[in-house]
Amino acid sequence: MVADAVVYHPSVAHYLKFVATTVGRDKLLRTIQYFARFYAWYLLRTNAPQASISPWEAAKKQFGLVRKVMRAGKNVEHFKAAAVAADSKTTDPVLRYAAVGRQLGYAGYLTFDLATLPDALGIRKSPSAKRLQQEAYRFWAAGILCSIVAQTYTLYRLREREAKVDRKEGEGVVESKRIAVERASSRLQLTSDLCDITVPLAALSWVNFDDGIVGLAGTVSSLLGVYSQWKKTA
Repeated sequence: MVADAVVYHPSVAHYLKFVATTVGRDKLLRTIQYFARFYAWYLLRTNAPQASISPWEAAKKQFGLVRKVMRAGKNVEHFKAAAVAADSKTTDPVLRYAAVGRQLGYAGYLTFDLATLPDALGIRKSPSAKRLQQEAYRFWAAGILCSIVAQTYTLYRLREREAKVDRKEGEGVVESKRIAVERASSRLQLTSDLCDITVPLAALSWVNFDDGIVGLAGTVSSLLGVYSQWKKTA
């Protein structure tokens, strides 16, 4: 039957594995949130009526709130990851320090973000919520900058490794393919980081990015996140 063919199709099983992960659901919601931010800006710039803009503004706000709730408590995961990275003595020192900085940046971001949750939910309004959110953005920016440093350095080291490869030998061919895979992964992460950093930079008014740029950049990085998580759950 057609229904059976659809229900038992491998793509359906893959989709279920994808949405069963918190990361998978978060990336899908994030895509909607940032596209809504971009599209609301686009409608405003094209003089669309407020009735057309309001649903997208609401989507941006509500999906942002849902994601804030979903990431509550995730700061502990990044504190642990920072400790593990610090203890990894065999890792390249530059990558080790960048990993520690990245994880501590994300941990700080999620800690301050969590502190603003009662205010965002309307449970307990706090006059310091705005200041705490600004601190969260500072930590997030620091974490992303560390990730950008790590990916840039990784690409540099991969270029050095590739220069030493002898493609005439079987082992050299294998190493060349391995380098190509690592380079693609690093470039993907670097592209995502460069898109993501627009969010805290704009929120902190360090760079004058409008909602169009931030929304579009956030949509691109979210789609890259969906792609990466989809591959991991294959």
